[in-house]
Amino acid sequence: MYAKLTIPERLKDLRVMQKHLTLEELAEQTGLSKSALGKYETDNYKDISPFAIVTLAEFYGVSTDYLLGLTETKNHPNTTLSELHLSDAAIDILKSGKLNNRLICEILCHENFRRLLVDSEVFVDRIAEMHAEEITSIMNVGRLRVLEKNGDVNNLDARTLEIAEEVDKHHYIEGVLIQDLLSILNDIREKHLTDSTTADAPYTADEAQKKIDEVMNFKGSEREKQLFLVCNQLQIPYNTLKPDEKAALLSAISKSKILGKLGKHGRGKRKHKK
Repeated sequence: MYAKLTIPERLKDLRVMQKHLTLEELAEQTGLSKSALGKYETDNYKDISPFAIVTLAEFYGVSTDYLLGLTETKNHPNTTLSELHLSDAAIDILKSGKLNNRLICEILCHENFRRLLVDSEVFVDRIAEMHAEEITSIMNVGRLRVLEKNGDVNNLDARTLEIAEEVDKHHYIEGVLIQDLLSILNDIREKHLTDSTTADAPYTADEAQKKIDEVMNFKGSEREKQLFLVCNQLQIPYNTLKPDEKAALLSAISKSKILGKLGKHGRGKRKHKK
């Protein structure tokens, strides 16, 4: 599910993604200080003055409620439900929190959504089937005339018309709907590749082998190998760790019931044969 943006994330998103401004440029255009603007976009910010909220909301063209995280609507804060023509059931579902409303909005806003909706209407209201039945009736009349003319049921024209009558119009329109939906979902899927909520791509065989080789070729003690393995899995650059950081991680690893046992096999005193 999509994570709700925090106030700092909203401010940075509006500055970088919408206005494409640096902090210096934003400060010049709003009259707010660069240092204050920078603090507003950090996770450990404490407070934003009402003046700054109003100023930034006006500058970005969004509501103050959006900047404060009270709504996800940027530009239509006063739109009434009656304007959306939603049923009570639809509103209940959207407010339930059980659906990915972000994905619903992305599908709705896709350029091919109208085609999907029109094709859905064609399918639900049996419009295509009605016309298909009319065409089938015409083809049937044509086939009968061909048969009356030459009497050959295996005549190419007669057989073509007969097969055309058997085309499953229901499955055809289902295929159209599937293609409409897939075109939308594939586009959104591509846009989500850099999204923090999207799963990382799995390792290829070559990448997995490279990881294994790195661990196998690592030079160091058993404990250092364990630490390197953990860093490798967590994507922590091993060579950037400071000695105290390595010591802290090694101490934590030593308490692992799995990793703590590695390297201990074969140790201890051996009994000498008498």
